[in-house]
Amino acid sequence: MTTVTDDVGWLAAIDNAINSAFAPITEVFSTIVFYPITIAGVSFPFVVAWLIAAGVIFTIYFGFIQFRGLKVAADVVRGKFSTKDDPGEVPHFQALTSALSGTVGLGNIAGVGAAMALGGPGATFWMICAGLLGMATKFAECTLGVKYREVHEDGTVSGGPFRYLPIAFSKFGRIPAKILTGVFAVAILFFGAAGGNMFQANQTFAQVQNVTGGADGFLGSAGAALIFGIVLALFVGLVIIGGIKSIGATTSRLVPAMGAVYVTACLIVILANLDHVPGAIAAIIDGAFSPEGMAGGVLGVMIVGFQRAAFSNEAGLGSAAIAHSAVKTRRPVSEGFVALFEPLVDTVLICTMTALAIIIAGAPSLQAGIDQVQAGGGAPDGVILTSDAFATVIPWFPIVLAVAVVLFAFSTLITWFYYGLKAWEYLFGRSRLSDNIFRGIYLFFTIAGCVLTFSEVISFADAALFVCGFVNLLGVYLLLPVIKRDMKEYLADRRSGKLHLLGNEPTDGSTAVRPQV
Repeated sequence: MTTVTDDVGWLAAIDNAINSAFAPITEVFSTIVFYPITIAGVSFPFVVAWLIAAGVIFTIYFGFIQFRGLKVAADVVRGKFSTKDDPGEVPHFQALTSALSGTVGLGNIAGVGAAMALGGPGATFWMICAGLLGMATKFAECTLGVKYREVHEDGTVSGGPFRYLPIAFSKFGRIPAKILTGVFAVAILFFGAAGGNMFQANQTFAQVQNVTGGADGFLGSAGAALIFGIVLALFVGLVIIGGIKSIGATTSRLVPAMGAVYVTACLIVILANLDHVPGAIAAIIDGAFSPEGMAGGVLGVMIVGFQRAAFSNEAGLGSAAIAHSAVKTRRPVSEGFVALFEPLVDTVLICTMTALAIIIAGAPSLQAGIDQVQAGGGAPDGVILTSDAFATVIPWFPIVLAVAVVLFAFSTLITWFYYGLKAWEYLFGRSRLSDNIFRGIYLFFTIAGCVLTFSEVISFADAALFVCGFVNLLGVYLLLPVIKRDMKEYLADRRSGKLHLLGNEPTDGSTAVRPQV
């Protein structure tokens, strides 16, 4: 990739200096966060086991809510049990698309290709399993995100882990509760600026540059990255200035549109090779239970699938609960049901479609990627695997893929601004001046992401995001009885007909503004 740093020496010097300074810090921090555990000769990060274990426990504890709750979720998303006077900022559908815009992205395109290169087609099966388990985790954390939110006098909302973690950790004392919640806020803030912002901006410029002639095209000249970054920041700024209402309105159009375009492209590849679909499905199942040449056998490919799913849908990290907390509702658990759709769409649907397209149409490039990994050459570029597969049927698809990457990245940029803003408000207080300072900082890093790589900073940010998983899930565990009580009450009210429109009041007299435990 060519950026300004290739043409301007002093910028390259800054980039190298910052990366060099962060390298030892990142190495130590990543080693701690992604501390490996070994089972049957296979090493994998403990944090992945922590996230998957939560999905299993929550699935059992809530009685497989991800399967029996989908009809309820569909009714809620359609607004069947809502009124325009419900407290909050955005309707259920916009809250869902806002959260989806933060997870549906490069992980679904590049991550799937990399997962299959590392674990073969069988990794897809375990990604699907992890996505189904993640639905129960999203149900729990997003219910809490709404239940303990604060609705301010101007109608805006502050919710998510910043509100429910202090209550969960109050059992340990006030100081530990503040420290643990503060660690979560700092981690979200750091990832928002670097991973959710700079990395997305960087990859957006790279993809657009590639389809416009690469280094020899009109975006290969000195200063092109800076100009592109400024233009991108202006578009982001136009959306984020309106807060979650503007973000929700944008993502409610953008996410379905870009999802439809991408899934349609997948279907074209699949339908054009319809006779290969049974073989692809067989390859996924056989590879999941009888992998050939994979380090660690079944366990190895299982871990690859689970790990990529965790990176893709962010279940358990607490980030999505921030977006869902802005929903207009009087019954917090209703948004927990809506959140079931996130991993279902992100991991089970989109990742599976990508995997089928790669297996069906991209067998040569996929096998080359697997051979590269087994030869010790490291994982190939997942975007290339996906692009090559699609290009076998749709020669011009790399251009469509570039557009999809730009839209995915843009939606991620605006959603992670909101996540970062709520972390900023928790750490530094809420005021118009303070919020505008953060907007300026965020847009600056958007531009910087196009100009500089800061690879070590972004690696540090990736590790910081998974710190959220440790802290967030610990808090969710402590509040599980509260969630289950609300879930049972809500389902009972639905069966009795009390949820219809004006009857949508909590039976215990509490509200979604400041309920008591």
